[in-house]
Amino acid sequence: MPVTCEVPDNEEKGNMDQIQVACAIIERDGLVLAAQRSAAMSLPLKWEFPGGKINHGESTEECLRRELFEELSIQVSLGKSLPISTYQYPTFTVTLHPFICSIEAGEIVLNEHAAIAWLAPNNLDSLEWAEADLPVIESYLVENRVDVS
Repeated sequence: MPVTCEVPDNEEKGNMDQIQVACAIIERDGLVLAAQRSAAMSLPLKWEFPGGKINHGESTEECLRRELFEELSIQVSLGKSLPISTYQYPTFTVTLHPFICSIEAGEIVLNEHAAIAWLAPNNLDSLEWAEADLPVIESYLVENRVDVS
């Protein structure tokens, strides 16, 4: 059953923006997709799991399908959700709603990102990730019993 995320009204929270984001851990042939943020985006050139902001009244699943089509021109099949993770940056707080996904249709086109990389799960730590994504990586590795030592 889809989960609809209530997006908080910024005026109720004071100065700190609270952003709800759906993100995809896309698997293919034992590898995981990482996307590098463009130089023009916030957190420039950091790596992330693709996805985006959840609109008011939109389910996390609807958001993820929409964002992946907008950002990468792909349609995905959503699998298991992982634990929600919240990270506080100096000027905003982001809550990530991660899903393990697979590509259902389309070829990846970089509409917003600078680059992508397909990595073995135990090599995910080789990139400079956005800090909010680090707990998601940890949850994914635990879920899949990946030994990174």
